[in-house]
Amino acid sequence: MRVRPLPPRAPSRRHLLRMAALAGVGLPALRAWADTTTSFSPPLPGGPNERPLTTSYPSKGAMILQRSRPPLLETPFEVFDQGVFTPNDQFFVRWHWAVIPGSVDVGTFRLNVHGHVQKALSLTLQDMLALPRVDLAAVNQCSGNSRGYFQPRVAGGEWGHGAMGNARWTGVRLRDVLDRAGVKAGAVQVRFNGLDEPVVPEGPDFLKTLDLDHARDGEVMIAYAMNGEQLPLLNGFPLRLVVPGWYSTYWVKMLNDIEVLDKPDDMFWMAKAYLIPDTPGASIKPGETGYKQVPISRMVPRSFITNLRPGATVHAGAQTLARGIALGGATGVSKVDLSTDGGKTWQPTQLGTDAGKYSFRQWQTMFTIPQAGDHALMVRCTNTDGLVQPSVPVWNPSGFMQNVIESTPIVVS
Repeated sequence: MRVRPLPPRAPSRRHLLRMAALAGVGLPALRAWADTTTSFSPPLPGGPNERPLTTSYPSKGAMILQRSRPPLLETPFEVFDQGVFTPNDQFFVRWHWAVIPGSVDVGTFRLNVHGHVQKALSLTLQDMLALPRVDLAAVNQCSGNSRGYFQPRVAGGEWGHGAMGNARWTGVRLRDVLDRAGVKAGAVQVRFNGLDEPVVPEGPDFLKTLDLDHARDGEVMIAYAMNGEQLPLLNGFPLRLVVPGWYSTYWVKMLNDIEVLDKPDDMFWMAKAYLIPDTPGASIKPGETGYKQVPISRMVPRSFITNLRPGATVHAGAQTLARGIALGGATGVSKVDLSTDGGKTWQPTQLGTDAGKYSFRQWQTMFTIPQAGDHALMVRCTNTDGLVQPSVPVWNPSGFMQNVIESTPIVVS
């Protein structure tokens, strides 16, 4: 982890504790009403062409409403053109169970650490704030981001490209918390739980697990702030796990329980859910059976054009700016290339400031298309491990890990 001086707006311990009381602004029945609509960009194959926008959720601005119970809120894509860090009030929201606390009493809140440890812990928020503080820029992306573009379509939340966000997370190393408890010899994994609960007694509690070496690598952290402000309630206040480079299913929100295990976790959310084909790119043919499955883990590279919407008009022979964002996935962005001729040739782009290998990286370049007509811009990211976005879309029955080279149709006049 790159430990940097905190940004100017980083909250002080006193500020966090004072503001914490305001986190319980309430989620009345978690209802949300559509205030207006927004168009899919690009349109989903087979529709729908529009989705509702809502401003009904506390601490959130205009968000695309995927579902209200539990809340699934998507970031409008135009937000990603504003910079590499996603504003807290438009950062996407994904919960698995609908029983979510509408407020958290920071005076009684405790983070419990137990299991295969020398000393069980019950840590207050003040205890957490007293530990060495670190900050890290990292993309949080839903495993099913862009699921709505799978063909054939698959079941699940029909996300566009907005089930992702990038923030500067402030908190403590998970390793420091585990060392304080003292991990016993023979420990193999660490399991995490939050304050959300199943809606029915037989529902499996949402638990996620990391191997011990990963949990103690010094990069996995417990965050209490994002982008210089306390965590919004819907994004996990007061504490959430941050697993940089991994999909957000591991980023447990409202984290209140850490259990060190002396045997591999066989609970539902690790053994049965969030599994992917053990194939290149997690891709299989529709209808294929008999393949091995493994838990989803590391993200893969992606890139997007953010300043030109599908159908935008540019002038023939004129220099035009293309700008966007890229992420390397489990490592940094090495390069981003743009094609104006359907992928036959590629031109390099200029990369913006590097905020860290797990962060979005902005890119831009000028391009010229001499002929009028319908054209398409394609953008391709290569990460620092040499992994390149594929030209053919992946497919799996869960709709996970989409990272095909994006193509944006434009009109040249």
